[in-house]
Amino acid sequence: MFSSGIRKLEISASELSFENDSKKILKDIRPNWDADKICFKVFTDGLSNKLIGCYLEDDRNDVVLVRINGSGSEIVINREEELEAFGLLSAAGCAPPLYCTFNNGMAYGFFPGVPLDVETVREPKIQRLIAKELVKIHKIKGPSPSFLRLIAKELVKIHKIKGPSQVPLKSEYKERVLSWLDALPSHYEDPLKQLVFEKEIPPKAELKNELDEIVRTLEGLNMDVVFSHNDTLLKNIIYNEQEEKYEAFDIGNHFAEFAGIDNVNYDLYPERDEQLRWLKYYLEYKYEAEGSPAVTDEDVERLYVQTNKCACAAHFFWTIWALIQGKYSLINFNYVQYASTRLTEYYRRKKEFFSLELPR
Repeated sequence: MFSSGIRKLEISASELSFENDSKKILKDIRPNWDADKICFKVFTDGLSNKLIGCYLEDDRNDVVLVRINGSGSEIVINREEELEAFGLLSAAGCAPPLYCTFNNGMAYGFFPGVPLDVETVREPKIQRLIAKELVKIHKIKGPSPSFLRLIAKELVKIHKIKGPSQVPLKSEYKERVLSWLDALPSHYEDPLKQLVFEKEIPPKAELKNELDEIVRTLEGLNMDVVFSHNDTLLKNIIYNEQEEKYEAFDIGNHFAEFAGIDNVNYDLYPERDEQLRWLKYYLEYKYEAEGSPAVTDEDVERLYVQTNKCACAAHFFWTIWALIQGKYSLINFNYVQYASTRLTEYYRRKKEFFSLELPR
């Protein structure tokens, strides 16, 4: 039994036998379901985990998602903190109910909807909805000052921390990426992966130097620390990266994901005018929730500068993540090439974004 009251099942699910294993899990959380009538839908857009939708043909309104943790994903995801965060999101209405956990995954409800793509994410009415929902997430308040030990040791309202609560998360970012660099593979068995790794990924010492420069760049930006989604990939419907981070990191990461995932095109990164419109939406919803004065042009410009610097930090963050995934994940995705693509974009944008100055 998990401390929050969520059942823990002593079941280990396999990606190769997910139907039978899912039925074992459903026997506990949906005991009235006829096992012979259960239908399965495999979601194929995820990059970290195996996700299966389970339902009865005559009742598609009740869908249970069974998520099997990706092989080696515990290297980059703290599963205990993930459960705490999921509980917070669910209680706030930002995530479906969590039914149970098992040895290597969890089962939870399903919110029907249509995933974003590179076109819909640019529609102003959709951007308003995204900004509004992100503010809602950024206002979640944690249950205690101790459960997110990797960051600030306290959860506060999502994207709403002010004053003395603005802790130096730059150190958390550095510690997280350093731990990933320590786990960075030195060799890939696949010769094509190894070729990309050798030709396009710098030595670990050079990557550490880049990390130091990123941390220096984030210093002095006076960014709000918030409970963040942290993985606003266009088709992502999984919650496993939530924790406290800079408000601007969550937004900058979202903008970087405008490029898509299947055929990454960073020319789709939003231009300044589109960003300013989006950021104004966000601040309007945020200030309304806080009872703050009207949004000023200076407020929007400040968040614009912070967001684009953090977008670079996000590229580097996911570069290292992808290199680790490329070693351990069983998902059919070219992680090492994806790492190279993100690192290339980091270098391409670095001078432009790091030279931006906050309004005086």
